[in-house]
Amino acid sequence: MNVSKRAPNWSRVRLHVVSGKGGTGKTTVAAALALALAKGGKKVLLLEVEGRQGIAQLFDTPPLPYQESKVAVAEDGGVVYALPVDPEDALLEYLEMFYGIKRGGYALRKLGAIDFATTIAPGVRDVLLTGKASEAVKRGEKINRPAYDAVVMDAPPTGRITRFLNVNTEIAGLAKVGPIRSHADSVMGVIRSARTAVHLVTLLEEMPVQETLDGIADLQAAGLPLGAVIINQSRHSELSAQELAMAATSSLPADELRSGLRAAGIDPTEPVLAAMIDEAADHAARVALQDSERERLAACGLPLLELPLLSGGVDLAALYSLADALTDQGLPG
Repeated sequence: MNVSKRAPNWSRVRLHVVSGKGGTGKTTVAAALALALAKGGKKVLLLEVEGRQGIAQLFDTPPLPYQESKVAVAEDGGVVYALPVDPEDALLEYLEMFYGIKRGGYALRKLGAIDFATTIAPGVRDVLLTGKASEAVKRGEKINRPAYDAVVMDAPPTGRITRFLNVNTEIAGLAKVGPIRSHADSVMGVIRSARTAVHLVTLLEEMPVQETLDGIADLQAAGLPLGAVIINQSRHSELSAQELAMAATSSLPADELRSGLRAAGIDPTEPVLAAMIDEAADHAARVALQDSERERLAACGLPLLELPLLSGGVDLAALYSLADALTDQGLPG
């Protein structure tokens, strides 16, 4: 099957929304994507909307305040800023912007009214969170000097992403007219446009792949713009197709295995040899599963980008390595 491993031309995309099943590394991928987009002297804003301070941990910084803070420098002087979006602070900004009641807003916070409002009306909460991304995209556009070349949002998981982004539907029963509705319409004007692409992160495992395919179907049904499927922690096999076939049937040449073990300074006892053959069979089964899941993803028609499994874990140096891997596959478009 012909699988595209090159990013399409995303030169018009200003908002990159990154989602994925929990545990697939979507925050890591969002951070790497921000670094890749910042190459060439670009200015990128990385938004976090789940309140976990995951971005601060990845970039090895103290917990970030509710302001746009510089967290990394990319190649050629590009800069990545980060903003953990807090729905309460976003609501206070909204109240001041539309109603001029900043002090009154802080009084509402003390009374717990803001937390009550964003909890009882989650659609309003999502409008506020997506609104920050929309505002960052549009900032400076009227004078043809955008504040940021790109905005990357570390968004909620795949199971909630369509509802999170489709804010017009969510607030339909809450606000049919007025500032909140106008604000939602403005947000959707960005999210549904060619300025936005939603990327889904997955592992080559059955459950994450199925949730990714379900998420793609939901996003398509809602008319939301899709970007790429980003396969994280992809494992590369050192065995040839013929060797994998032999490994799968436990028929690798025993003499060659013994020679290899001796060369590595390991005594090729029968238990060691049997354990190695079993491990090779397990490896062949994992490779076959990955290939099968990759084909399922390819059938959705979206470009597939792959990031390697990093044996040493994810630190700042690893983020730059992952950014390079995305660049090698065509980012930024």
